[in-house]
Amino acid sequence: MKDSSCKWLNLQTYFERLRQDDELQKIWYFTALVHGAAASRQQPYLEALSTLPKVEIKYGLFKDKTQKCKVTSCTLPNSQKSYKVNEEKGTDVNIALQMLDDAYQGLCDRIILVSGDSDLVPAVDLVKKRHPQIKVSVYIPATNPKRGAATELRNSADNHHTLIPNNLMVKSQFPVKVTISPTRTISKPASW
Repeated sequence: MKDSSCKWLNLQTYFERLRQDDELQKIWYFTALVHGAAASRQQPYLEALSTLPKVEIKYGLFKDKTQKCKVTSCTLPNSQKSYKVNEEKGTDVNIALQMLDDAYQGLCDRIILVSGDSDLVPAVDLVKKRHPQIKVSVYIPATNPKRGAATELRNSADNHHTLIPNNLMVKSQFPVKVTISPTRTISKPASW
């Protein structure tokens, strides 16, 4: 959704349309709370998601990481060639654990994984080894061909799809205003 104009996505409606032949049990949404200006967009979205009965949010975290500038022509003094970036931590582990837990508890006969992260290959392989009756489908949410390759993840899944259908995303947006409680509504972020 990063490069999409469809960020105000009702995940439950979307996956009910995408997987019409499946009986949708649960949608796990994995994220980390962002800081700064992006939080003013993320928070309303998370609140909108919380109104959906089949969606559950699991949080990782962002950790500050210092990186060195790799631009060889950089003229800054050496002491200023470092900068801080946020790195999301725990999300891939949370996804892997949830897949394994759902399989172990017998809560599903199919897992739909929306990711291009090859760190999830061992979890997919273990689900398939321990629970061969569970089918794993992977959707790679990338328009960039390099990121969209995700060859290892594709190969570990029972089936895979290159892109998430954009036309379904357009049809599955929350309304501009979402009712959170009888006395409170939230609005789609203006920049979305």
